[in-house]
Amino acid sequence: MASRHLARSIVLQSLFEWDFYKKEPNLKEILKRNIEKFGGNFNEVEFAESLVEGVVKHLQKIDEIIQQSAPERPLNQLGLVDRNVLRIGLFELLYGDKKEVPPKVAINEAIELGKTFGGESSGKFVNGVLGTVYKEIK
Repeated sequence: MASRHLARSIVLQSLFEWDFYKKEPNLKEILKRNIEKFGGNFNEVEFAESLVEGVVKHLQKIDEIIQQSAPERPLNQLGLVDRNVLRIGLFELLYGDKKEVPPKVAINEAIELGKTFGGESSGKFVNGVLGTVYKEIK
């Protein structure tokens, strides 16, 4: 697994746990533990940390965008995986360094995370939401 994809997977697992426990545990500690557990010979710690910090920093706005882009699925009714995949994807799409991670790469990575960790329709749902946002920001 490529290092950046592994970083996103670890970030997703960390956000999932954090969200599951109602944002009570320390997210940085969860991330650190997951990097140690799943990272192996991992050289993208800074990238993973920047994703987590960025998602948390922009969480309110990102969640508003999810709600606006998928009004038929209230945020609190979204599955934890789909919600956090969208958070990562939207952070990279809206706030990330476009030279480092082009928008289409951010979308494709989020779709793959959805397919890997979510339900059978997660990839399509993530693609629909991120595709809609991408068209609007262009």
